[in-house]
Amino acid sequence: MNDCILCSIIAGESPVSSIHEDDVALALLTIGPINPGHVMVIPKKHFTYLDDMDEDTGMHLMKIALRVQKAIRNSGVHCEGINLFLADGEAAFQDVFHVHLHIFPRFKGDSFKINADFTVKPSREELDEVAEKIRQAYKSLPL
Repeated sequence: MNDCILCSIIAGESPVSSIHEDDVALALLTIGPINPGHVMVIPKKHFTYLDDMDEDTGMHLMKIALRVQKAIRNSGVHCEGINLFLADGEAAFQDVFHVHLHIFPRFKGDSFKINADFTVKPSREELDEVAEKIRQAYKSLPL
């Protein structure tokens, strides 16, 4: 992808502060961190959305994310917790259209907030109806 900033980083056309690199993925510090130590794990192959990516690549990204979060916790970077965040689609706040998984260290008093109403509690019937729809769609997926 010629206009993808993450593809240009992977191609070596932009500077990078990398944490890990292999044939499938790159883990790097982001230039717009939530907190110091904010890492992104990106597939080297361009995938715009999660739906475009194969399961093996997705599992590999998660394996790297698990190792990176442990490294952050053991690095001396201020970290009392970890958030994993992946935005898939514009409605989910994706603004760089190359799949990327954020790993950011958290601590009490940091500036990151999730503005959601966690007081909404659907009825069991509504939960069961939604679960059934998703379960049927899940069963129809190829193995």
